[in-house]
Amino acid sequence: MYQNNWPSQKREAFFIINKTKSKMKVAVVGATGLVGSKMLQVLQERNFPVTELIPVASEKSIGKEISFKGKVYKIVSAADAIAAKPDVAIFSAGGSTSLEWAPKFAAAGITVIDNSSAWRMDPTKKLVVPEVNATVLTKEDKIIANPNCSTIQMVVVLKPLHDKYKIKRVVVSTYQSVTGTGVKAVTQLMNERKGVEGDMAYKYPIDLNAIPHIDVFLENGYTKEEMKMVKETNKIIGDDNIKVTATCVRIPTMGGHSESVNIEFENDFDLAEVKSILSKAPGVVLKDDVTNNIYPMPLTAFDKDDTFVGRIRRDETQPKTLNCWIVSDNLRKGAATNAVQIAEYLKEKGML
Repeated sequence: MYQNNWPSQKREAFFIINKTKSKMKVAVVGATGLVGSKMLQVLQERNFPVTELIPVASEKSIGKEISFKGKVYKIVSAADAIAAKPDVAIFSAGGSTSLEWAPKFAAAGITVIDNSSAWRMDPTKKLVVPEVNATVLTKEDKIIANPNCSTIQMVVVLKPLHDKYKIKRVVVSTYQSVTGTGVKAVTQLMNERKGVEGDMAYKYPIDLNAIPHIDVFLENGYTKEEMKMVKETNKIIGDDNIKVTATCVRIPTMGGHSESVNIEFENDFDLAEVKSILSKAPGVVLKDDVTNNIYPMPLTAFDKDDTFVGRIRRDETQPKTLNCWIVSDNLRKGAATNAVQIAEYLKEKGML
């Protein structure tokens, strides 16, 4: 930290070093995808100090150009990106790409923030939501996992309540946007609305429908998405005693994922205090005024970085239990924003 009483040479060195540190070479792997494109938008909007962008995409996109902050950059291969020695690489290119390339970036001394599921449950990797557990990060963490979109928005709300009342059990049902699947799913929805035939991302029509099937089914009858919410919640909050059960549903909406969440606590709560805690929680916006029909919706969460919570009420069927409704833009806080926030934290703490 800068001190006024430092001799002039030391003051000058401090400013030179910090000026250098404020410059960042950033690689975005999967730059042309739905999340990758949102990543570029968020980096620009949050004024992350990108002095050189290294966009990486599949072989068919190499050599194409993308625009960022008024400059044009050519898409390169992952190998060329490593050779360019970025300070940080943000991955949004799927699990297989991450498993292959993240270790190679890390071996070259490049910090990787990965948005796929590849590293989330690896016990040697940190799974981070900055508002919840950023303090677990160290300079030695070269591959950092970004959690599942549905988990991120839920734990941002759960953590401050767990700190106060201690959570015993969570029952969550999700209502997830087609943007979580990708461009192909968005196209399917739009095609169906226009009566146009085309490629289908889902086994069934999505418009005028709800599909209780996200990711693959597992032997226990749950989907992989549902089990991600169970296991990731425990890992991020750092408490394996919290019991979580989930049902994840794809619905024909865009703009964000919604969640109906039932939370049983060890200790009783006061509703006014719960609302007060959530109104002050980092990254959380309280929208809970049913008299005036104010509550979170994907339509109003779209393109925002916050997690919105409302419909807060006591579960009248059992003690110490709360119901709430959580909504967040799955491409922003559920993916791009969370990854950029991790990079911001690392930079702020001198780890980049």
